[in-house]
Amino acid sequence: MDRLDASTKLMIVSDLDLTMVDHDDNHNTSLLKFNALWEAYYRRDSLLVFSTGRSPTSYRKLREERPLLTPDITVMSVGTEIAYGESMVPDEEWERFLNRNWNRDLVMEETLKFPELKPQSEAEQRPHKVSFFVEKNKAPQVVNAVSERLEKRGLDVKVLYSSGIALDVLPKRAGKGEALAYLLKKFESDRKAPTNVLVCGDSGNDTDLFSVPNVYGVMVSNAQEELLQWYVDNAKDNPKVIHASERCAGGIIEAIGSFQLGPNLSPRDIIDSKGCCKVETIDPCFEVVKFYVLYERWRRGEVEKSELYLEYLKSIFPAGGIAVDANGKERSREELIDGMRGLYGDMKATPFRTWLDGLSSAQVGSNSWLLRFNKWESSSSSSRSSSSWLSGNQFLGCFTTVLMSSQSKVSEGGLMWMHVQHTWLDGSPSEPQHNTCFI
Repeated sequence: MDRLDASTKLMIVSDLDLTMVDHDDNHNTSLLKFNALWEAYYRRDSLLVFSTGRSPTSYRKLREERPLLTPDITVMSVGTEIAYGESMVPDEEWERFLNRNWNRDLVMEETLKFPELKPQSEAEQRPHKVSFFVEKNKAPQVVNAVSERLEKRGLDVKVLYSSGIALDVLPKRAGKGEALAYLLKKFESDRKAPTNVLVCGDSGNDTDLFSVPNVYGVMVSNAQEELLQWYVDNAKDNPKVIHASERCAGGIIEAIGSFQLGPNLSPRDIIDSKGCCKVETIDPCFEVVKFYVLYERWRRGEVEKSELYLEYLKSIFPAGGIAVDANGKERSREELIDGMRGLYGDMKATPFRTWLDGLSSAQVGSNSWLLRFNKWESSSSSSRSSSSWLSGNQFLGCFTTVLMSSQSKVSEGGLMWMHVQHTWLDGSPSEPQHNTCFI
């Protein structure tokens, strides 16, 4: 988490379900566009925060089902749990803060007196969150009654209703907005406050995010009734909060452009049917993201089968360069090009997708860069497992390093891929995949 030790350009704080993740889109179109945009332009100097109502168990399950990036910070259980990095190190100071004037046993005792409340699964019950389902037409009355009952018992709590069905009882100090305010105060005290903060949501438990001072906010186009009503009542005259015209992650990308927070054209939107890139750059992070988008489209048969693509490979891979696949096989430039020629359209009409996660770039010479990232490929609607490789051709990942150089002559001033090395993540698959982590 070295990047938490420096000031950041942009901090995006996003809900997950029906905000970052579109459950109505099995192809994850807008999510993959956001992934490519973030890794190409923002990962190196910005922070990604997922703020979700999901418990840690439910959050991990979603990560096995959808191509989510690894966030810098994860806020879970409606702002009652904060964790850092890929290993999800808990913020114990935040936990102690929430313990003040919170008595979970009393909350359980009082809420059991309401037959309208149906407890959610045990996995969703957390130390600082008690969760129920309640019918929409009964919700307003129940929310008020529960709040009054717990206040009479001397507890400082808040009762949140969201998504037309979910009711959560939390410490009054908790919530998505309170967790964000806590993080921002922490950054400010260390003089590492982000230049801009964009919060993103779709439902009632996201309202607290929009109430944090001086943040930009986007309600995605598919925002639910309770959030839209809150907007009308509280923020319709606030120019820093918009209702996007695009769904889910597409709305987040739209907001980045609307508020002029940085680049908002995803690398997935700049490659035409001929495989040509509409943007010229020699930025190594952009270059590697662009390359794997083109690789995906070549294998899906979504770009023309043209020798121009293979000439492009020749232009970026020097004759003496080496690529080592995830099974330890070294491949020369000629072998790479022959292999790619044979892979054209092999994933046509399949859910095959490629995305990068955790992309970092370090300049190791006057004209050389070392890039590191996790490269994921999926070719079925099945999920990946973080602890074992599933049978078949599903979510498979490689840790990849690329040494790039601009010292050699390259057409149009591009970058040369001098060395590529893949290593299986979480161990090797049961059967070597010759087409996976091949390049």
